[in-house]
Amino acid sequence: MTGKNPQEAFRIDPELLLRAYATGVFPMAEEADNPEIFWVRPEKRGVLPFENFHVSRSLRKTVRQGRFDIRYDTDFGGVIAGCASGSGERARTWINRPIREAYGRLFDLGYCHTVEAWRDGNLVGGLYGIALGSAFFGESMFSRERDASKVCLVHLVSHLIEKNFTLLDTQFTTNHLETFGAVEVPRRQYQKMLENALAQPAEF
Repeated sequence: MTGKNPQEAFRIDPELLLRAYATGVFPMAEEADNPEIFWVRPEKRGVLPFENFHVSRSLRKTVRQGRFDIRYDTDFGGVIAGCASGSGERARTWINRPIREAYGRLFDLGYCHTVEAWRDGNLVGGLYGIALGSAFFGESMFSRERDASKVCLVHLVSHLIEKNFTLLDTQFTTNHLETFGAVEVPRRQYQKMLENALAQPAEF
């Protein structure tokens, strides 16, 4: 009798993951060391409407200064490792090994994307998420230098608008995201927003 590798038991199939996003569901884990995942479909969903997007005067100045070299899709491993480090505002992280592997496969397939802040050849901040239709599902972000992830978010929103995306899903809202204009919408309203976004193709 052969036992099943516990890591294999919790592998997430990429096609299943994409179908889940298309129905408003996403995976999480209790913590990084726990190999199990569970599926989440919040009653109220966090979104960041582009028309609500607010950037403080000081952050606008930081963006204009060009303190960071902003890159797209060059170091997925570095970005998700930074997000999974649990440093900064979050001492714990929900990004476990099955999630890291699943999103790595989606990155290879062209569905997962990163926005990265580099300084002096070092990755100092970034974010990653999933693009489907004209919807972008933001997953996580991290900073090793002040404002690095915030600058990445500013560039992400500008990029999504330029590429005709219609929905930026933040999953939940936080005080941090609310300062940028994130709001909660009821599940039924979110589902309509998602359906419309999925019906309108866009290229990240």
